[in-house]
Amino acid sequence: MNESIVYFVILVPMVVFAIVLSRGKGGSLLAGYNTMSDSKKETYDEVALCKFMGKMMYGISFSLLLIAFSEISGYSFLFIVGFVLLLFFIIFAGVYANTKDRFKKGM
Repeated sequence: MNESIVYFVILVPMVVFAIVLSRGKGGSLLAGYNTMSDSKKETYDEVALCKFMGKMMYGISFSLLLIAFSEISGYSFLFIVGFVLLLFFIIFAGVYANTKDRFKKGM
């Protein structure tokens, strides 16, 4: 039960962050984007990038929720499903965001 509390403590800020990003705000909170020069930031569609990362954060939050419920209920299949989904969302976000210049303006 104590482990599930840790998951919920982590889950709450992630959901708040997902809400902020899904509204197209908070680009300065994204790692990598916030360290770019202003001239390079102008070449990216910040709203589209934030909305995509917000959706990914919702998926990662849902995965952590499944893992937390597996701790509470004792069903190990929920942990497996949550862990597989967590890996999927992380790998998908990394590959999708870094291929084909998807978030460049004018493309």
